[in-house]
Amino acid sequence: MAATAQEDGDRGQERGQRGCEHYDRGCLLKAQQTCEECSTLFGEYYCNICHLFDKDKKQYHCENCGICRIGPKEDFFHCLKCNLCLAMNLQGKHKCIENVSRQNCPICLEDIHTSRVVAHVLPCGHLLHRTCYEEMLKEGYRCPLCMHSALDMTRYWRQLDDEVAQTPMPSEYQNMTVDILCNDCNGRSTVQFHILGMKCKICESYNTAQAGGRRISLDQQ
Repeated sequence: MAATAQEDGDRGQERGQRGCEHYDRGCLLKAQQTCEECSTLFGEYYCNICHLFDKDKKQYHCENCGICRIGPKEDFFHCLKCNLCLAMNLQGKHKCIENVSRQNCPICLEDIHTSRVVAHVLPCGHLLHRTCYEEMLKEGYRCPLCMHSALDMTRYWRQLDDEVAQTPMPSEYQNMTVDILCNDCNGRSTVQFHILGMKCKICESYNTAQAGGRRISLDQQ
């Protein structure tokens, strides 16, 4: 037999007060921001799609993302290709990868799309949690997925130019060349071997990897 409203009310009081004095039953009710009887506010922010109650953090619901995000809304735009809300200063200034937000962060392996931590877009288009990106820079400068430089390294490359010029190799290595692959432009070139680094002839990046064995020029053998 169905329980009476009074019995439900008694059980509700035993479990403790819920919401306001007008919600004394442990049943499902229509989700809304305020009580229809006394106008008690259940949450400063309420989304009638996600049924999310929260303190006011300038949240907004993004229909394309399918979830609520922390705003303010005017500071973000939704990139349809990346499938994620990004800061306005990235509009038209980032490399898009189809549905990249649906991949996990390659640093912590946690979800990016629904994370409350802001996503950082690398020059290569891959995403990291901003906190993971900041930790990564303490150890290196390359994207963990494609090895592309994760920030503008131009100033450091020029410093490395000076260090290479001031550090001549021993005579037995001065005429040694090596084939390299550039992680930044994907170009291949043959350059002089140096222990401090080997600069790409195409984009002048030192973010390179040896792609072949070392060899000495024939005219020096």
